[in-house]
This record gives sequence, structure tokens and C-alpha cells, in this order.
Amino acid sequence: MRQKIVAGNWKMNNDMAETEMFLVGLKKQVLPEGVTIMIAPAFTNLNHTFQSVREHPVTVVAQNMHQSENGAFTGEVSAGMLKSVGVKTVILGHSERRSLFKEDNDVLAEKVNTALAHDMEVIFCIGEELSHRETDDHFTLIEEQLEEGLFHLSEVSWKNIIIAYEPVWAIGTGETATPDQAQEMHAFIRKTIAEKYSNSIANKVSILYGGSVKPKNAKEIFAQKDVDGGLVGGASLDVESFMAIANAFKK
Repeated sequence: MRQKIVAGNWKMNNDMAETEMFLVGLKKQVLPEGVTIMIAPAFTNLNHTFQSVREHPVTVVAQNMHQSENGAFTGEVSAGMLKSVGVKTVILGHSERRSLFKEDNDVLAEKVNTALAHDMEVIFCIGEELSHRETDDHFTLIEEQLEEGLFHLSEVSWKNIIIAYEPVWAIGTGETATPDQAQEMHAFIRKTIAEKYSNSIANKVSILYGGSVKPKNAKEIFAQKDVDGGLVGGASLDVESFMAIANAFKK
């Protein structure tokens, strides 16, 4: 059975006081059974968050990392640094990293390799711009992102891979892919993995939807056959909103 996951990506939000306020509220919640809860605070708050929730079933995630082990890369953070503060999961390839920081598939493949060499879990983001969907190129782009970013991996490496499909046109815009659109793309991603590797591997990979997930639409999106949870942005900054999404799996 595939892992159900709700991951909150805080982006460049929440200072230490705001992070602590969120954590106090989160630790008062009854977390849903069978759902893995993840939160990705800023680098500055990773260790504090890890220490705060270490007795709770919450996974602390980094929003990014550099592909090198160390070196003259001012402002960057390595896999070893993340692991040294208790973080074993990292988001790679988020659309904002691709568009704003010009990270291409080759760089992301290097980052994946480094993360896996450190036995880290990777949430690998893929997704299309509105222009790709309008020209009916969205499936081709997604296939390319998978092939160039992940399809060099061995079969055994896939135990540490989670996919997050995020249609770029739906991130922070208030627009959301319809449940049918989400299911169509998630099914395509799973089929593409199966064709490269096997049905067994494809059916074990959790594929999350990211793109304006909110309490009011999470239940319908998560009900789709190939949607295993969400990578949540703005709605993850408020405990009540985030938990409403996490509880959307309930019948």
C-alpha cells in the first residue's frame, strides 16, 4: 500500500517565533492515522523544528540542498549539513527553484544523486507551465523531467523517491487542477515509471499533488486513485488549515 503524505512547504515564511507558535499548535493536534505528516521550514529553523517534534510522528524536511559535498558555495547547504541537524528528507526541483534559480534537469539529477548517496529521502517536483498545457505539450514535458531527473536511478533507489506533481499555473494563483486533471497526470506519471522500470515500482511510489491545495478541495483531490497526498504551500502556514487538509483522507 502506498504511503499517504501531506507535506507543508513553508517557502520563505515563518521566523523563529512564528515557527514555534505553529509547532505548539501542531503538537496539540491528534494526527490522522496512516498519513505521514511533513513540514519544511526555513533552513534557519530546521534544527529547532526537529528537536521540537522529535517525540511526535512528524517528518522535518528541507526545501532544497546543494549537489556538492562542500566547497566555495556561499549561502548553500549540503546534504551532510542537513543530516547533521536531523533532517533526512529534502524537496528537490520545486518549480520556483527551476524558474527563479534556473535549476535544470541535469543539476537536479546531480542533487538527487547526492541526496541518495547520503541515504536521504527525496520529494522530487515536476510540473508544467500554462503554456505547455495550452499547446498540449504537458505530457511531453513531464516525461522529460522524469527521464532526465530520475530515470538514471537504479530500481532500489526508488524506495527513497516521492514524486510531487505541481502544475506551475496552479501554484499560488488560487487556480487548482480539477480532480480529473490531477488524476490524469498522476496516472500518466505512474504509467511512465512502470514503462521504464516495472508496475511493482510504479505502484509503490507516492505521487503528491501540489498547486493551491486547500481544506475545501483536498478531499476531492485526495480521493483520486493515483493521488497519494499533497505538497501544500500557503495553506500549510496555519495549523488548523494544514490539519484540515491532513484529515481530508478520512472517509
